[in-house]
Amino acid sequence: MSSTAPPTRRDIAYRGFHLPADSGAGAVDERGRWTSPPVPVGFAVAEVVPSWTAETPDGCWIEVELRGWHGDAPSTDWYRLARWAADDRAVRRTSLPDQRDGDARVDTDTLVVTGATVTGWQARVTLCRPAGSPTGPVLRSIGAVATGPTPTDRGYDQESAPAAARGMVLDVPRYSQRLYADQHRRWGGGGDSWCSPTCVSMVLAYWGAEPPPERYAWVRPPGPRPVVVHAARHCYDHAYAGAGNWPFNTAYAGLHGVDAFVTRLRSLAEAEAFVAAGIPLIVSAAFRADEVPGLAYDTRGHLMVLVGFTADGDPVLNDPYALDDDAVRRTVPRRGFEAVWQRGSGGVAYVLRPASVPLPPPPAQANW
Repeated sequence: MSSTAPPTRRDIAYRGFHLPADSGAGAVDERGRWTSPPVPVGFAVAEVVPSWTAETPDGCWIEVELRGWHGDAPSTDWYRLARWAADDRAVRRTSLPDQRDGDARVDTDTLVVTGATVTGWQARVTLCRPAGSPTGPVLRSIGAVATGPTPTDRGYDQESAPAAARGMVLDVPRYSQRLYADQHRRWGGGGDSWCSPTCVSMVLAYWGAEPPPERYAWVRPPGPRPVVVHAARHCYDHAYAGAGNWPFNTAYAGLHGVDAFVTRLRSLAEAEAFVAAGIPLIVSAAFRADEVPGLAYDTRGHLMVLVGFTADGDPVLNDPYALDDDAVRRTVPRRGFEAVWQRGSGGVAYVLRPASVPLPPPPAQANW
């Protein structure tokens, strides 16, 4: 179902170049490029979602590309998935839509295979800095999760879930995204649109890795929780016009001393392994109002923090779509929630954790 590449660290050499005037990033004079080896996954690929962690000093950014691979040769052209910078003062952080040919297309944060035969992927990262800059960007990690067109091995799996996660609820703080409803429209507004950065802020706080107050002292007026405004600004995708780009959120988290990546899990049984290891997950689901008891609203895509499970195996969530912090905690039926998570996003999860906290052992077909 899924495959990820291990984090990769490389020194980057720079050489001269100049971007087109309409690139949105301005002129730059030096760049370095790193290309991963091909990563075979062992099945026909329908989608690939990259994620990365990097440092981009002032005026610097990175560009992330993917291409499909089959056998011993590339089977698609390169597609640019992101122009990313930690800040937004010099470079507009953006996905690059409207890339489409007979082989594949770019859907915000996802490479969707449409006509090519793809059984592996390859990543390429270009690191860009102004001429004469004393510092440049540093790529810390790059990976991707690939999924096939017929994921028959997903679904409800009550029996195989680790017993250690039953009755376990992690002490993740509760943040409501709606405290800033209809504010800060420059970054998509609060209220309905900030679920992803609000979830990332909750999990960073759980790990004691949230940014210090001086980092978000620029928020004026500060309002009830300025750290969430800060996160929304620094996850914002100017092409998507929102703060919900999956890898932009994990890249933001990676700036705060945690390892962070996007994956897809096959079931809540796999998710329980993370909770048992002390790692909350940020999960993406789509549903109609009351399709899952306890979730009385419609969404085409919504992020929540999976913080634990009841003794009977029902998920316990920090759902930021709440009027206040006290209403964030919800418990929902296992089978119904698993269905809307798998159907809505293919089981997307953000994994954020300090390097000192080990991941659970991966399944035979590894997806983390």
